[in-house]
Amino acid sequence: MASSEEDGTVEEKENNNKKRTKSTLATAWLTFYNIAMTAGWLVLAMAMTRFYIQKGTHKGLYRSIARTLKFFQTFALVEVGHCAIGIVRTSVIVTGVQVCSRIFMVWFITNSIRQIQSEESVILFLVVWTVTEITRYSYYTFKLLNHLPYFIKWARYNLFIVLYPVGVVGELLTIYAALPFVRRSGMYSMRLPNKYNVSFDYYYCLIVVMLSYIPLFPQLYFHMLRQRRRMLHGEVIVEKDD
Repeated sequence: MASSEEDGTVEEKENNNKKRTKSTLATAWLTFYNIAMTAGWLVLAMAMTRFYIQKGTHKGLYRSIARTLKFFQTFALVEVGHCAIGIVRTSVIVTGVQVCSRIFMVWFITNSIRQIQSEESVILFLVVWTVTEITRYSYYTFKLLNHLPYFIKWARYNLFIVLYPVGVVGELLTIYAALPFVRRSGMYSMRLPNKYNVSFDYYYCLIVVMLSYIPLFPQLYFHMLRQRRRMLHGEVIVEKDD
C-alpha cells in the first residue's frame, strides 16, 4: 500500500511539474507575442504620422504602410490558435470573427482595389485599428508581467466606446466605396457557364458582408461593455446559457 501511495504521489508531482512548465512556456510565448504586436502597431503609427507630416496628405499613405499592415494583421490569426488550444480563455468564435473580418478588410478589400486606397474611410479605420491595437496589446503585455498601470487598463476598457463604432463606420464606408469597382471589374466573381457549374458574385457578397454588421456589431459591442463593467467596476456578469 505504501509503495502504491508513493508511486501515486510521484506521478502527481510529475503532472504538476508538467503543468507548471506548460504554463510558464505559455506565459513566455504570450508575453513575447504581445510585445512584438505592440511594437508592430507602434511602427505603423509612427510610419503613418511621419508620412502625413512629410507629405501633408493622406493620399498614398496606405500604400506606404501596406506591407507592414498585412504582416501584423495576418499574424493575428495566431490568436485564434491561442483560444483553440486553451492558453487564452476567450471565445474562439468571437476572436475568429474579429480577426478574420480585419484580414478580409485588408486583403480582399483595401489591398485588392487600389482605387479606394486613398479614401478617407480607409484612413479612418486604420487610425482606429492602430490606437485600439496599441492599447490592447500593451494591456496584455503589462498584465502578463504583473505590472498593469491603471491608465492602460482605463484606456483598454474606455476608448473602445468611441473607437469601435467609428472603426465600423470606416470599414462600412470603405466597402461601400469598393462596390462600383467590384461591379465593373467582376473581380473574384464566377459566371455561368463554367466547368465547375458554380456561380458567385463578389459584389453581392460584399453587400451581405455589410448587412452582417447589423447583427454582429451589437453583440461584440455589448460583450465589450459587459467586460468593461466587470474589469473596471468589479461587477459579476452572469451569462445565460443558450
